[in-house]
Amino acid sequence: MSHAIRDSATMLRRQLRHMWRNLPVVLMLLAVPIVFLLLFVYVLGGTLGDGLGGSGGRRAYVDYVTPGILLITVAGAVQGTAIAVALDMTQGIIARFRTMAIARTSVLTGHVLGSVLQVLLQLAVVLGVAVLVGFRPDATAVEWLAAAGLLTVTAVALVWLAVAMGLASGNPATASNLPMPLLLLPFFGSGFVPTESMPAGLRWFAEHQPFTPIMETLRGLLLGTPIGNSAVIALGWCAAIALGGYLWARALYNRERIR
Repeated sequence: MSHAIRDSATMLRRQLRHMWRNLPVVLMLLAVPIVFLLLFVYVLGGTLGDGLGGSGGRRAYVDYVTPGILLITVAGAVQGTAIAVALDMTQGIIARFRTMAIARTSVLTGHVLGSVLQVLLQLAVVLGVAVLVGFRPDATAVEWLAAAGLLTVTAVALVWLAVAMGLASGNPATASNLPMPLLLLPFFGSGFVPTESMPAGLRWFAEHQPFTPIMETLRGLLLGTPIGNSAVIALGWCAAIALGGYLWARALYNRERIR
């Protein structure tokens, strides 16, 4: 166990160095949710905010849309994870690692830990921008901790899924495309408009897809809206995605090792 922890820490340092050397890519992944935030708040926020009920306008809409933007931040960041894993698998470094006396799981663990740290840093930046444009949460310290915990759990789940996608991809180009549906899920959920405003079929999908309960729980924690059973459903989805991603990634990595 001590060797596995030490090897994982070494791989984590490797991933952090790679992120620093590829800073333009990291900044590009960070720019996407910020652009979405500014676009929806300043271009569409006045009209969409009034449509939420009353005449809250842009001020009401920035509060509503921020949880969806946070989920887009997570989904965008894990796209970089899939690409990084695919690069490792196609450039021969994994074959070299397998000849060394290191824990087999440390390579994947390093990717996961490094990506989760990157996601949390990007979430902090996006949340700061949201506050600058008018986001005003009224959460207590405990609610802030709960929201941070939920975002961390979500990041871990999606990162494991992205690792599996990177392993399943034949090349980095394919790896960059596989996580794209994750970026779309907040749009087909309650990220930008309430699900009640959608047609029946789309509304059913929006209410039963993974991101909607996560966003509703974040709204409840940060803004005091009703949570209901959304928190339990959100944690259930995160656990299922994390377990599925981990098992898929481990199976693909072991299969590649046998080859």
